Amino acid sequence: MNGESIIPKHVGIIVDGNGRWATKRGLPRSMGHKAGAENLKKICLYLDEIGVKYLSVYVFSTENFKRDNKEVDFLMDLFVKMFKSEFDEIIERGIKVVFSGRRNRLRKEVLEAMDYLEEATSENHNSCLNICLNYGGQSEIVDMTKKVCQMYKDGEISLDDIDVELVSKNLYNDLPPVDFLIRTSGELRLSNFMLYQASYAELYFPDIYFPDLTEKDIDEAMEEFNRRNRRFGGN
Repeated sequence: MNGESIIPKHVGIIVDGNGRWATKRGLPRSMGHKAGAENLKKICLYLDEIGVKYLSVYVFSTENFKRDNKEVDFLMDLFVKMFKSEFDEIIERGIKVVFSGRRNRLRKEVLEAMDYLEEATSENHNSCLNICLNYGGQSEIVDMTKKVCQMYKDGEISLDDIDVELVSKNLYNDLPPVDFLIRTSGELRLSNFMLYQASYAELYFPDIYFPDLTEKDIDEAMEEFNRRNRRFGGN
Protein backbone atom coordinates (compact mmCIF):
# COMPACT_ATOMS: atom_id res chain seq x y z
CA MET A 1 0.00 0.00 0.00
CA ASN A 2 1.11 3.56 -0.72
CA GLY A 3 2.00 5.25 2.56
CA GLU A 4 0.08 8.37 1.46
CA SER A 5 -3.17 6.48 0.89
CA ILE A 6 -6.12 7.09 3.18
CA ILE A 7 -7.06 3.90 4.99
CA PRO A 8 -10.73 3.59 5.98
CA LYS A 9 -11.17 3.32 9.72
CA HIS A 10 -14.01 0.77 9.52
CA VAL A 11 -14.31 -1.73 6.69
CA GLY A 12 -17.26 -4.07 6.27
CA ILE A 13 -17.06 -7.24 4.17
CA ILE A 14 -20.02 -9.29 3.02
CA VAL A 15 -18.37 -12.69 2.65
CA ASP A 16 -20.12 -14.04 -0.44
CA GLY A 17 -19.55 -16.68 -3.09
CA ASN A 18 -18.04 -19.54 -1.10
CA GLY A 19 -20.62 -22.08 -2.25
CA ARG A 20 -20.47 -20.97 -5.88
CA TRP A 21 -16.66 -21.06 -5.77
CA ALA A 22 -16.88 -24.75 -4.82
CA THR A 23 -19.65 -25.60 -7.31
CA LYS A 24 -17.65 -24.04 -10.14
CA ARG A 25 -14.82 -26.46 -9.29
CA GLY A 26 -17.06 -29.51 -8.98
CA LEU A 27 -16.63 -29.58 -5.20
CA PRO A 28 -19.20 -29.80 -2.39
CA ARG A 29 -20.35 -26.40 -1.12
CA SER A 30 -18.80 -27.25 2.23
CA MET A 31 -15.34 -27.12 0.67
CA GLY A 32 -16.09 -23.58 -0.45
CA HIS A 33 -16.96 -22.59 3.10
CA LYS A 34 -13.73 -24.19 4.33
CA ALA A 35 -11.70 -22.29 1.73
CA GLY A 36 -13.53 -19.09 2.62
CA ALA A 37 -12.76 -19.54 6.32
CA GLU A 38 -9.06 -20.03 5.58
CA ASN A 39 -9.00 -16.92 3.42
CA LEU A 40 -10.91 -14.89 5.99
CA LYS A 41 -8.03 -15.19 8.45
CA LYS A 42 -5.55 -13.98 5.82
CA ILE A 43 -7.71 -11.02 4.82
CA CYS A 44 -8.34 -10.03 8.45
CA LEU A 45 -4.63 -10.06 9.23
CA TYR A 46 -3.77 -8.10 6.09
CA LEU A 47 -6.35 -5.40 6.79
CA ASP A 48 -4.95 -5.08 10.31
CA GLU A 49 -1.46 -4.84 8.82
CA ILE A 50 -2.35 -1.94 6.53
CA GLY A 51 -4.02 0.00 9.33
CA VAL A 52 -7.75 -0.77 9.30
CA LYS A 53 -8.88 -0.35 12.91
CA TYR A 54 -12.33 -1.95 12.67
CA LEU A 55 -13.36 -4.81 10.41
CA SER A 56 -16.91 -6.21 10.34
CA VAL A 57 -17.39 -9.48 8.45
CA TYR A 58 -20.79 -10.89 7.52
CA VAL A 59 -20.33 -14.65 7.79
CA PHE A 60 -23.84 -15.95 8.55
CA SER A 61 -27.14 -14.12 8.30
CA THR A 62 -30.37 -14.82 10.14
CA GLU A 63 -31.78 -15.94 6.77
CA ASN A 64 -28.98 -18.48 6.24
CA PHE A 65 -30.78 -20.84 8.60
CA LYS A 66 -33.13 -21.50 5.65
CA ARG A 67 -30.33 -23.39 3.88
CA ASP A 68 -30.03 -27.17 3.85
CA ASN A 69 -29.58 -28.52 7.39
CA LYS A 70 -26.37 -30.36 6.46
CA GLU A 71 -24.82 -27.14 5.15
CA VAL A 72 -25.87 -25.18 8.25
CA ASP A 73 -24.49 -27.90 10.53
CA PHE A 74 -21.19 -27.89 8.63
CA LEU A 75 -20.93 -24.12 9.00
CA MET A 76 -21.62 -24.26 12.72
CA ASP A 77 -18.98 -26.96 13.18
CA LEU A 78 -16.58 -24.84 11.14
CA PHE A 79 -17.23 -21.80 13.34
CA VAL A 80 -16.50 -23.83 16.48
CA LYS A 81 -13.22 -25.12 15.04
CA MET A 82 -12.15 -21.69 13.81
CA PHE A 83 -12.93 -19.80 17.00
CA LYS A 84 -11.30 -22.36 19.28
CA SER A 85 -8.19 -23.31 17.32
CA GLU A 86 -7.65 -21.21 14.19
CA PHE A 87 -7.46 -17.69 15.61
CA ASP A 88 -4.11 -17.91 17.44
CA GLU A 89 -2.41 -15.38 15.17
CA ILE A 90 -5.31 -12.97 15.46
CA ILE A 91 -5.10 -13.23 19.26
CA GLU A 92 -1.32 -12.73 19.19
CA ARG A 93 -1.65 -9.73 16.86
CA GLY A 94 -3.62 -7.91 19.55
CA ILE A 95 -6.91 -7.92 17.65
CA LYS A 96 -10.05 -7.73 19.79
CA VAL A 97 -12.87 -9.99 18.59
CA VAL A 98 -16.54 -9.19 19.18
CA PHE A 99 -19.71 -10.72 17.78
CA SER A 100 -22.83 -9.08 16.38
CA GLY A 101 -26.08 -10.95 16.00
CA ARG A 102 -28.72 -12.84 17.91
CA ARG A 103 -27.62 -15.75 20.10
CA ASN A 104 -30.88 -17.65 19.75
CA ARG A 105 -30.83 -20.65 17.37
CA LEU A 106 -27.07 -21.02 17.80
CA ARG A 107 -25.92 -24.32 19.31
CA LYS A 108 -24.36 -24.40 22.77
CA GLU A 109 -20.97 -25.34 21.29
CA VAL A 110 -21.02 -22.32 18.99
CA LEU A 111 -21.94 -19.95 21.81
CA GLU A 112 -19.17 -21.40 23.99
CA ALA A 113 -16.60 -20.94 21.20
CA MET A 114 -17.76 -17.34 20.67
CA ASP A 115 -17.52 -16.61 24.39
CA TYR A 116 -14.05 -18.19 24.53
CA LEU A 117 -12.77 -16.00 21.69
CA GLU A 118 -14.25 -12.81 23.12
CA GLU A 119 -12.71 -13.56 26.52
CA ALA A 120 -9.33 -14.48 25.00
CA THR A 121 -9.15 -11.15 23.16
CA SER A 122 -10.91 -8.91 25.69
CA GLU A 123 -7.69 -7.09 26.60
CA ASN A 124 -6.56 -6.61 22.99
CA HIS A 125 -6.70 -3.07 21.64
CA ASN A 126 -4.68 -2.90 18.40
CA SER A 127 -7.77 -3.29 16.23
CA CYS A 128 -11.22 -4.87 16.34
CA LEU A 129 -12.74 -7.74 14.37
CA ASN A 130 -16.54 -7.75 14.51
CA ILE A 131 -17.91 -11.13 13.39
CA CYS A 132 -21.54 -10.86 12.29
CA LEU A 133 -23.04 -14.31 12.92
CA ASN A 134 -26.78 -14.99 12.96
CA TYR A 135 -26.94 -11.33 12.07
CA GLY A 136 -29.50 -9.17 10.29
CA GLY A 137 -29.46 -5.39 10.01
CA GLN A 138 -33.21 -5.09 10.45
CA SER A 139 -33.12 -7.39 13.48
CA GLU A 140 -30.35 -5.27 14.98
CA ILE A 141 -32.47 -2.13 14.64
CA VAL A 142 -35.49 -3.92 16.17
CA ASP A 143 -33.39 -5.19 19.09
CA MET A 144 -31.89 -1.73 19.61
CA THR A 145 -35.39 -0.21 19.61
CA LYS A 146 -36.59 -2.65 22.28
CA LYS A 147 -33.53 -1.87 24.40
CA VAL A 148 -34.01 1.89 24.15
CA CYS A 149 -37.76 1.56 24.87
CA GLN A 150 -36.95 -0.43 28.02
CA MET A 151 -34.47 2.26 29.08
CA TYR A 152 -37.22 4.86 28.62
CA LYS A 153 -39.75 2.71 30.48
CA ASP A 154 -37.30 2.31 33.40
CA GLY A 155 -36.80 6.07 33.56
CA GLU A 156 -33.13 5.87 32.56
CA ILE A 157 -33.61 8.23 29.61
CA SER A 158 -36.12 10.79 28.35
CA LEU A 159 -37.42 11.13 24.80
CA ASP A 160 -35.04 14.05 24.26
CA ASP A 161 -32.10 11.76 25.06
CA ILE A 162 -32.79 9.59 22.03
CA ASP A 163 -30.44 10.71 19.28
CA VAL A 164 -27.99 9.23 16.75
CA GLU A 165 -25.31 8.74 19.39
CA LEU A 166 -27.64 6.88 21.78
CA VAL A 167 -28.89 4.65 18.99
CA SER A 168 -25.32 3.83 17.88
CA LYS A 169 -24.27 2.94 21.42
CA ASN A 170 -27.18 0.52 21.81
CA LEU A 171 -26.64 -1.51 18.64
CA TYR A 172 -25.06 -4.94 19.08
CA ASN A 173 -21.65 -3.27 19.40
CA ASP A 174 -20.65 0.37 19.82
CA LEU A 175 -18.53 0.77 16.68
CA PRO A 176 -17.77 3.74 14.42
CA PRO A 177 -19.71 4.06 11.15
CA VAL A 178 -18.65 1.83 8.27
CA ASP A 179 -16.50 3.80 5.82
CA PHE A 180 -16.01 1.19 3.11
CA LEU A 181 -18.26 -1.79 2.44
CA ILE A 182 -17.01 -4.60 0.19
CA ARG A 183 -19.20 -7.40 -1.14
CA THR A 184 -17.49 -10.17 -3.03
CA SER A 185 -19.00 -12.38 -5.79
CA GLY A 186 -20.33 -9.52 -7.93
CA GLU A 187 -23.76 -9.31 -6.27
CA LEU A 188 -24.98 -5.71 -6.08
CA ARG A 189 -26.98 -5.53 -2.86
CA LEU A 190 -26.46 -5.11 0.90
CA SER A 191 -28.50 -8.17 1.93
CA ASN A 192 -29.49 -6.69 5.30
CA PHE A 193 -25.91 -5.96 6.42
CA MET A 194 -25.22 -3.11 8.86
CA LEU A 195 -28.02 -0.94 7.47
CA TYR A 196 -27.63 1.71 10.17
CA GLN A 197 -23.84 1.79 10.34
CA ALA A 198 -23.33 1.83 6.56
CA SER A 199 -25.52 4.87 5.89
CA TYR A 200 -22.62 6.80 4.31
CA ALA A 201 -20.31 3.93 3.43
CA GLU A 202 -18.64 3.77 0.04
CA LEU A 203 -19.78 0.55 -1.67
CA TYR A 204 -17.49 -1.75 -3.67
CA PHE A 205 -18.56 -4.91 -5.50
CA PRO A 206 -15.62 -6.88 -6.94
CA ASP A 207 -16.61 -9.76 -9.24
CA ILE A 208 -14.56 -12.24 -7.20
CA TYR A 209 -15.72 -15.15 -5.08
CA PHE A 210 -14.50 -14.66 -1.52
CA PRO A 211 -12.04 -17.61 -1.44
CA ASP A 212 -10.22 -15.98 -4.38
CA LEU A 213 -9.95 -12.54 -2.75
CA THR A 214 -6.25 -11.70 -2.38
CA GLU A 215 -4.13 -9.02 -0.75
CA LYS A 216 -3.68 -7.51 -4.21
CA ASP A 217 -7.47 -7.27 -4.56
CA ILE A 218 -7.60 -5.51 -1.20
CA ASP A 219 -4.95 -3.04 -2.40
CA GLU A 220 -7.03 -2.36 -5.52
CA ALA A 221 -10.10 -1.85 -3.35
CA MET A 222 -8.20 0.68 -1.23
CA GLU A 223 -7.07 2.50 -4.36
CA GLU A 224 -10.72 2.73 -5.43
CA PHE A 225 -11.67 4.03 -1.97
CA ASN A 226 -9.07 6.78 -2.36
CA ARG A 227 -10.60 7.79 -5.69
CA ARG A 228 -14.00 8.38 -4.09
CA ASN A 229 -15.12 11.86 -3.07
CA ARG A 230 -16.92 11.42 0.25
CA ARG A 231 -19.30 14.35 0.67
CA PHE A 232 -21.75 13.17 3.37
CA GLY A 233 -24.60 15.09 1.78
CA GLY A 234 -22.51 18.10 0.80
CA ASN A 235 -22.10 19.49 -2.69
